[in-house]
Formats: sequence, C-alpha cells, structure tokens
Amino acid sequence: MRVFKFGGASIKDAESIQNVASIVRRFPNDSLVIVISASGKTTNAMELVLKAYWERDLEEMQAALNKVKAHHKALTDGLFPNLEHPVYNEIHDILIDLEWILEEEPQDEFDYLYDQIVGTGELLSTTIVSAYFNEVNLKTTWLDVRDCIKTDNTYRDANINWEETEGAIKEKVPTLLTQGLVITQGFLGGTTENFTTTLGREGSDFTAAIFSYCLDAQDMSIWKDVPGVLTADPRLFDHPTLVEQLSYSEAIEMTYYGAQVIHPKTIRPLQNKTIPLHVKSFIDPEGKGTVIGAFEDKNYPPMIVVKKEQAILRMVSKDFFFVDEVKFSKLFETLAKHRIKVNMTQNTALAFSVCVNDDAQKIEALIADLEMNYEVKKIEGLKLVTIRHTSEALFDRIIDARKIYLEEKIGSNIQLVMNKEEIL
Repeated sequence: MRVFKFGGASIKDAESIQNVASIVRRFPNDSLVIVISASGKTTNAMELVLKAYWERDLEEMQAALNKVKAHHKALTDGLFPNLEHPVYNEIHDILIDLEWILEEEPQDEFDYLYDQIVGTGELLSTTIVSAYFNEVNLKTTWLDVRDCIKTDNTYRDANINWEETEGAIKEKVPTLLTQGLVITQGFLGGTTENFTTTLGREGSDFTAAIFSYCLDAQDMSIWKDVPGVLTADPRLFDHPTLVEQLSYSEAIEMTYYGAQVIHPKTIRPLQNKTIPLHVKSFIDPEGKGTVIGAFEDKNYPPMIVVKKEQAILRMVSKDFFFVDEVKFSKLFETLAKHRIKVNMTQNTALAFSVCVNDDAQKIEALIADLEMNYEVKKIEGLKLVTIRHTSEALFDRIIDARKIYLEEKIGSNIQLVMNKEEIL
C-alpha cells in the first residue's frame, strides 16, 4: 500500500490531470491512496474570494468567484466530452454550498470562515480528478477526508486528534482499497461538530503523511514540478543540484527553516514508523528523485533556503527596564496568542527583535496588543535566507555589499534577514 500526493501544479489543467492518470497507471499492482491539492492557484483565488467577502466588496467577491468557476469549468470541459456527465452536477452542488455561505454577511471569526470557504478548492479538484479516473477505467472511490482526519477547532492550523483519526482511517480506507484507488483531499480536516478545518498552508503533504502513518504504508511519494530536493530553489539560483538521499533529521531541519518542497509537519509521522518518503517529478516520472529515510547524516553540500514575505518586529520596553526572563515569557505568550511563528530572534538589554512571517492581519492585531507595553517598529519587505552546511566562500558571496538586518550563525548554519529585492 502506497500513498501518493499530487499538488496544485500537477493538476493545473486538463492535460496535467491526464498526465497524473498516466503516472498512476505505472503502479497497476499497488493499492494507492492519492491525496490531491486544489488545482493550480485555486487556493490563492479562494483567498481573494474570502478577502472580498470579509470586506463586503461584493463586486470583487463575485469577480473572484467567477474566476474560480471558470477555471474548474475549463478542467471539466477539457476532460469530459459529454457535457451531461454527472461531474457537472457534482461541481454545481459544491459551488452552491459555497454560495450559501457567501450570501450571508460574515457572522463568524475570520479563521473559521477561511476554512469553510477556502477549503472548497480541494473538494472541487478531487471531485474532478476522481470522476476522470473512473472515466478512463481507473476504478476510484472519492473519500471525504473530513470524515477521516479529526481535529480540534483551531481553524487554519488545526491539531490532529490522532486516536480518532487513526481509528477512522483504519475503519474506512482498507475496505475501499479492495475496490480500487482511493482519492481524497489534502489540507482539510473535520471537527466533531462537522465543521471544516485546515492543517496550515500547503498542508496536503501532511495529510498524506497522516494516511501513511495510519495505514502503515510501504512508502509515500510527493510528486512535484522539480526533480526532487535541490540544493536551492531553481527559480532563484542557477544550476542547483539534486540531493538524492536525505535523513529524516536533515529534512526536518530544512523544512523548519522554510524549504517549500515539503510541508514542515510531514516528516515526523513517517519517521515514527520508518516510512520512506520519495520526492519525485511529475514531469519526469522516471527520474531518480530524492528519498528521505533512516539514513545517517553525511557530508551534505551547501543548501540554501529562502523564506519570503518576512518582517522584523523590534520591541522596546516603555518602562526602560531590561528585557529579562519575565518579559521574554510574556512576549512569547503574546506571540503564541496571535499564532505568530518566530523564525529568528535577537535581543539587547532594552530591545527584542523577532523575524516573523508577514501575515498582515495577524501582525496588525499583534502590534496593537504589544503597544500597551512596548514601542514597536515593524520593518517589512524582507526575506530570510538560511544557508545550511555553508562554506566561507558561499557566505562571503551572499553577504557581499548587502544590507543585513539580522544575522545568526550556529555551527555551519547561517541565517540572514535582508531586503526581499536583493538578488542572491
């Protein structure tokens, strides 16, 4: 039994979905659970729908929603010559459920609405892919992941109830696998009250890892538009090289620092049961890819991770007392309250600086809270560059003539915060 995860880029159009079907056909003797993300940039588009809905810009909301509808109509039209195919009614019903939410003025918290609205993308994509697989004689069952992955009510970053989740997956999935493939949604979960939750942005990798863990999968594969795990982002650096083998611990370090090829929560469930993770290319399925597993750490080449959309918050106590343990404790309590992830810190006697993801809505509320006790300065438009296993030559080349806002060196790892416009 294997678990495959296909992201938005792999199903961005009808031709891409056909390519996914061709990849799946390569594994005729395997039981496959296939986790699917929203198609293309649908999650971004749904976030625009939500933003306009929240701000009551109904004209913009409808325009954004029409783009989502048009994208999925293009998918179905490109895959199903028969315009009377049942998938059209299934897509219509999903969109009607969404429109019922959007017809009412916002009454709930933003994060709750985010999960109910934005999560629609995965329901649409999996419905289309599942219907197409059945159309081309890949016998498939569509599974609502919200009936399997049970979470608390922490919307936009839900915590897994592992006992309930494992019980539900083991109860439902093995029987379905005797009938053929199983397709389900990434990113989503469900509460005991049957509300939709999400597992954090780009959380479909984590979904696949949950299924792998609960089903004791032989292995898990993430199919990407890159050859595997590379030493740097090919969109930012010329000629990065493929890392064919990574230990679990090295992969955890890379995802912690912001490597986007794998979601940060993905590795631990796999490591706990020694399940190998393959990162493969859907463009070149025959390529070697990267395997992550119970390997000993070796002499890895320098690897660069760039985390965009960063900001520095510099806090100075209004009472001019030292920033001591008590103040640190209260500061981190406030950060946790607003669910702000700290990527880097630096302190002096009177000031404390943090580098954080620049989520405008969360940061605005955090600053309002902090300003009761601190003078807060925000520096935005930044990126965080992490160099693992660095060489002196590489370090010197990257910092050369660049303004560095924060810098930290631990062993052979270096982190630098700089302007996002800086070319590395």
